[in-house]
Amino acid sequence: MSSAAGYMDPVLQRLPKWLTKPILATSNTRKVAALLSRLQLNTVCQSARCPNKGECFAQGIATFMILGNVCSRNCAFCGVTKGRPNPVDPHEPWRVAWGARELGLRYAVITAVARDDLPDGGAGWFAKTIQALRARSKSPHVEVLVPDFLGDISALARVVEASPDVFNHNVETVPRLYSLLRPQADYRRSLWILDKAKEIDVTMVTKSGIMVGLGERPNEVLTVMRDLRRVGCDVLTVGQYLSPSRQHYPVREFITPQSFKEYHLMAQDLGFLSVYSAPFVRSSYHAEDLFQTLSQRRKGDEDRHHREAFRTH
Repeated sequence: MSSAAGYMDPVLQRLPKWLTKPILATSNTRKVAALLSRLQLNTVCQSARCPNKGECFAQGIATFMILGNVCSRNCAFCGVTKGRPNPVDPHEPWRVAWGARELGLRYAVITAVARDDLPDGGAGWFAKTIQALRARSKSPHVEVLVPDFLGDISALARVVEASPDVFNHNVETVPRLYSLLRPQADYRRSLWILDKAKEIDVTMVTKSGIMVGLGERPNEVLTVMRDLRRVGCDVLTVGQYLSPSRQHYPVREFITPQSFKEYHLMAQDLGFLSVYSAPFVRSSYHAEDLFQTLSQRRKGDEDRHHREAFRTH
């Protein structure tokens, strides 16, 4: 297999049976697409060419992508357009809120392109969007999937203090592959972001995700899981990398469903409160279900603590 980005081995162009999905074109998918177009909203579903777009749109779900649709970074795995970002649209947070309301979302996921050109990396826009969602929608739960803000603690604090229900920042891959895949990112900085989010608000639910099939080794994935637990990460997603095009980093391996089950068990054994490990998993895929699982587990822990406290008295 060639190591050059832009070339994929013909064998790896043929998806295994566990990575095939029907193309969904329902009235609901068309309705969601029309709503996004009318409100001029960007989604990571469309911009990153997510394989789950049809399924999610059919369910009336979309992951909003704020701060435009042009990213200031050049990650080799990502399908989002790279280049010089456009000026920030002052009405965008309210359009996102209207979109969430019209879709009837009970759980809204907000992500963004990286905006290293902005003084706060776009942190203020996350805060404004959270506020707009809660003002205009029927009190939805909000998950944010944020960039690293170049390690700016004040920018990070601005997002955490807006009180999202879940604070998500992806490490994406193992440290050894960062120079190939995320040359403008830093693995230790990503761990720092998750650690500091917990430090600012100890009750904050933190979440991260990793792609596999990029050439990583299982022991490296286990090390990443341990690192994430050391900084208090509560929720983990693990999914198969699929190259968005021939111009992107090639798939190195199709990970089997059995291997994903093994990763799931490894993560559970390490103490993650909620784990989703499967071929089509992405950060925001079934995010509400993961949150509900976490909430139920937390409630169960609280009830158990109350019973134990009552017995001791």
